[in-house]
Amino acid sequence: MRLSVAERREELLRAAVEQIEARGVSAVRIADVASALGVSNALVLYHFSTKEKLVAAAFTHAAAGDLTRLRKLLGRRTTALRRLRSAVRWYAPTGQAKGWRLWIEGWAAALREPALREVTRDLDRQWKAALTEVVTEGVAAGEFQCPDPTGTALRLTALLDGLAVQMTTYAGAVSRARALEWVDEALARELGLAREALTTA
Repeated sequence: MRLSVAERREELLRAAVEQIEARGVSAVRIADVASALGVSNALVLYHFSTKEKLVAAAFTHAAAGDLTRLRKLLGRRTTALRRLRSAVRWYAPTGQAKGWRLWIEGWAAALREPALREVTRDLDRQWKAALTEVVTEGVAAGEFQCPDPTGTALRLTALLDGLAVQMTTYAGAVSRARALEWVDEALARELGLAREALTTA
């Protein structure tokens, strides 16, 4: 069966994400993506004229999936506190969010690749904006107090990203239970709540 252009692009992007996770951004080649699908290098280059464009598109593809899931969690019909806690726990390195190896690779490569830097910066902005919005909603609803929702979103994501680096790079550095404990403590502190309020919300 012949794939449409959109289907072929999707297939190439999925393969690129897998190859980046397995080999790293700097080591992955057009040939690796082509080989994984049993297609020619020329076909990959037809859709993505350079490796840099393929890598940036692969990260955009991965980010789109994560942002869709985040918006689904934050859009549920429940309290802002419940939505916020479920999103933070999902994003945490102990949760079911993106492959953290992929994003750590992306951050490192973004230091040298302007196109990739734009992708990772845009994802970062969207994550923080989504969390800021829910914190603001919770404050307006009187669920908790938070004088600086934007700062809260930045501090929470910084903690989660840092834990992800530790847990992904250094196996056993932080236990899953301890990481979740720290995340809950940070969330409660940011919202002016007792930690127990997170589990009874």
